[in-house]
Amino acid sequence: MTVLVTGAGGFIGGHLAADLLAQGLQVRAVDKKPVEEWYQVHADAENVVADCSDMGDAHKMAVGTQAIYNLAADMGGMGFIENNKAECMLSVLTSTNMLVAARDAGTEQFFYSSSACVYNGTKQTDPDVTALKESDAYPADPEDGYGWEKLFSERMARHFREDFGLHTRVARYHNVYGPEGTFEGGREKAPAALSRKIAWAKLTGEHTIDVWGDGEQSRSFMYIDDCVRGTQEILAGENVEPVNLGSSELVTINQMIGILEDIAGITVQKQHDLTAPQGVRGRNSDNTMFHELYGWEPSISLRDGLEKTYAWIYDQLAPRV
Repeated sequence: MTVLVTGAGGFIGGHLAADLLAQGLQVRAVDKKPVEEWYQVHADAENVVADCSDMGDAHKMAVGTQAIYNLAADMGGMGFIENNKAECMLSVLTSTNMLVAARDAGTEQFFYSSSACVYNGTKQTDPDVTALKESDAYPADPEDGYGWEKLFSERMARHFREDFGLHTRVARYHNVYGPEGTFEGGREKAPAALSRKIAWAKLTGEHTIDVWGDGEQSRSFMYIDDCVRGTQEILAGENVEPVNLGSSELVTINQMIGILEDIAGITVQKQHDLTAPQGVRGRNSDNTMFHELYGWEPSISLRDGLEKTYAWIYDQLAPRV
């Protein structure tokens, strides 16, 4: 079967394409970035530069596919999301066009990557947050911009299933991290950003780092291997409702810095910037529904995942020193 991965030049898309190829599937990998800017380029894939926010390109990419993983979106960490709301919402063009293209091409399966940013903000005001279950997305009060686009596109996927019989499945990703991804430039998320800062401190001997907020904001973070496995099981499964895909290991930013300090073998001085974007105060994944449906849950520990992420980022930075 031919499987289409949109956003294949990005972090999750590159890892997913690699896993699908390892299973012997034919993979059409598409991204709007030039191939030399992709995080991973797989020689065995059909690598295409195209913009799926364009209806013509979306239709071309869907032709002959049996399954589509729609991961393409304009997004990043909190700094990018809070300062680029319109740009984030324009991803609705890709989300909509790929659903239309899948329907018109007769594609059998369609996966949409949603986000924990769809959840009601009033349920995320305490660092010691109650883990978010799937029903907490309503009544709707998602992250402005990015979260609204994701929630709308979830509904679009639902109605394409109901009205056109397209096999759509939706996962709500909770902070995916790992090597071979963005770690600088403004779109990086907390694990990569902090790994970069700690690695740079280790390499240069300058042991003072900037930290956004007071560091007591809490999150859970899912390592990429768990994400790739869960994504495929959700698409293949019978559940038609959006489901959390994330770790339930809650950690504060300050605690994550402590783990990275231990990995790097250094101690840093934290300079807290209380004016920087911080997002919600606390967010964690309730994995009850996921565990009931699939019999497991993302369980690669933050410590193990950060060791691999830090090592990769350290190796990228080392030649600069």
